[in-house]
Amino acid sequence: MEVIKKVDVLSLAKFDATIGFVIGLIWGLALILFGDAVASVLRLSVPGAGFGIASIIISPILYSIVGFIAGAISAFLYNIVARFIGGIKIEI
Repeated sequence: MEVIKKVDVLSLAKFDATIGFVIGLIWGLALILFGDAVASVLRLSVPGAGFGIASIIISPILYSIVGFIAGAISAFLYNIVARFIGGIKIEI
């Protein structure tokens, strides 16, 4: 068993931002495909109820930003906690 003693903050932040981008892209596509259908079924007449093409641009950006911040905070907290209780044991 090996122990992860420390996680590089920027490395995890970039990784989480990339995952966030992919999830945001999928979510943006889902909003384009199903947003208008759901709005019509619910009989919503709110302008912009189906976000359209903006969702495929805005969602990945927002998810990337949130992912980067969450990854940085997670790595920072992991490094603090790992000093006191030890790291995560993994088998390689």
